[in-house]
Amino acid sequence: MALIGEKEYFQGINEIKYEGRDSDNPLAFKFYNPEQVVAGKTMRDHFKFAMAYWHTLCGTGGDPFGPGTKDFPWSKAADPMVAAREKADAAFEFITKMGFDYFCFHDHDLVDEATSLVDSEKRVIKTVEYLKEKMNASGVKLLWGTANLFSHPRYMNGAGSNPNFDVVARAGAQLKIALDATMELNGENYVFWGGREGYMSLLNTHMKLEQDNIGRLMRMARNYAQGNGFKGTFFIEPKPMEPMKHQYDFDAATSINFIREQGLDKDFKLNIEVNHATLAQHTFQHELQVAANAGMLGSVDANRGDYQNGWDTDQFPNNVLEITEAMLVFLKAGGLQGGGINFDAKTRRNSTDLEDLFIAHIGGADTFARGLLVADAVINTSNYEHLLNNRYASFTKGKGLEFTKEKISLSDLYAHAKSSNEPEQISGKQELFENILNQYL
Repeated sequence: MALIGEKEYFQGINEIKYEGRDSDNPLAFKFYNPEQVVAGKTMRDHFKFAMAYWHTLCGTGGDPFGPGTKDFPWSKAADPMVAAREKADAAFEFITKMGFDYFCFHDHDLVDEATSLVDSEKRVIKTVEYLKEKMNASGVKLLWGTANLFSHPRYMNGAGSNPNFDVVARAGAQLKIALDATMELNGENYVFWGGREGYMSLLNTHMKLEQDNIGRLMRMARNYAQGNGFKGTFFIEPKPMEPMKHQYDFDAATSINFIREQGLDKDFKLNIEVNHATLAQHTFQHELQVAANAGMLGSVDANRGDYQNGWDTDQFPNNVLEITEAMLVFLKAGGLQGGGINFDAKTRRNSTDLEDLFIAHIGGADTFARGLLVADAVINTSNYEHLLNNRYASFTKGKGLEFTKEKISLSDLYAHAKSSNEPEQISGKQELFENILNQYL
């Protein structure tokens, strides 16, 4: 049964069930069957779906041209601690009715920030105590926590990258409080998103110092958390720009280089977001592949951007082809390392019914489930893998194999080319690969 507090916020909505693709019930899963086994795991275990506290419970639809359009019933209390409890009640009612197992948060999604650091910490500690009660009663778990080190005006010039040490110190203090909350709730991971870790102009920026200071702060966080028993993984979430002109975690490749340069590679992996990938002029599939190649495919923020808009619209995923291409990487990489699929997505400004929150998450879960099913079928029942491997067959024998094992020299390559005819022109068969995916879709 769904966990309902003193008030039932989502009245008339029961637990969401799998009814299959022929169901016309908008409040039912069509493809996401939590217990269905695909590639040796249940869908539940593959995805570890999580609700994002910030968009689902705090996102009222405001934009630069107008205030919010959604009057959430859990956001009416004037007392911030009462509001925090009511928001938690709504959160756990939603999560359990969705049948999800996880949630994610920023520290001040849980409870509003106070005017002082000490009072803010007291609020977080008290709210965490209440969340523990809800988690124990429901079995819902924390996928990851993080700190909002970008919204407050003090962070206008960044947090760890700020040119003022006092701001860096305040960011470190807030980071400690968020880590304490994550550990108290047995969080499985912790995420760093550098919302303002970047620059607006290089003219007034000491880039190397800023990047090194971020690295110092992350090493401090790692050492503190591990010294206090944290066993989880730390994630960095790449994003190229917005709100800053250029952010230091531009994309997967940039973030991997930073992780290695700062000596964090044993403890840090990546949390890849779909919309951030496209903002960096990459595909979601590309960013997953780069992370997987480095052994750093940790977690995913599920959403999408609008193909005509050049900013982070955080829409719910619905592009089955896009997700199928991503699931090919996902399955061949053996899944995620520590993380899950967090719906970092918000309903549209004009989607104002509470049931829209359920409909959106159902659609997102179904999109990922359908992509997983198609990708698994393509890998196991089509000639996709054979075609892909055959394209590189020349590296599995003779001089090609010797080359991959570094058993020949540049002079050997010269001698081989000199004694050979002009290389054969071999088709990449791109259209055939695309047609195979479309056939299985």
